[in-house]
Amino acid sequence: MRIAALALPLLAATATASLAADAFDWAAELVSTSGLGDGPMHTMDSWSYVDCGTAEDVVQLKSIKVSPDPPKPGANLTVYVEGDVLQPIEEGAYADVTVKLGLIKLLQKRFDVCEEARNANASVQCPVAPGPYAVEQTVELPKEIPKAKFAVQVRGFTADEDDLLCLDLYVDFLKKPGDSA
Repeated sequence: MRIAALALPLLAATATASLAADAFDWAAELVSTSGLGDGPMHTMDSWSYVDCGTAEDVVQLKSIKVSPDPPKPGANLTVYVEGDVLQPIEEGAYADVTVKLGLIKLLQKRFDVCEEARNANASVQCPVAPGPYAVEQTVELPKEIPKAKFAVQVRGFTADEDDLLCLDLYVDFLKKPGDSA
């Protein structure tokens, strides 16, 4: 699986894009063979996200943008994430990712944030020092992504089990009226 998770913290955010791509790839394979947080909802054309974290989380998200917007199955997706890291992120940090299709849980997996960043050749690598970051990661979305609405929950934790990040992503791959695809 590969997705610089559409979303983990900065580094997990780059890993999230890769994780999300992997999750969508896995969901597409599965389908072809067979809740909101406290933060404000950031809504785009066919996707949205909620930063469900607190002011004490190690990663404070400022923004997430994608190109193309809306994301297109079978195309490269570039994810841009801006945020602040408040404490060092070290080896052992992880993210629990859950992907749902409607109410059906398609994937629930724990990802090593540092390993995912290495595998994705992300611009931010462990250990991550405190400070502001702007990260860009491109992943290829599988063309077999089913026309459906997906929810991706990302809960990140440090090696010491402190809250790293809380992010809920919603992606709608349903064909919209007027689409020429």
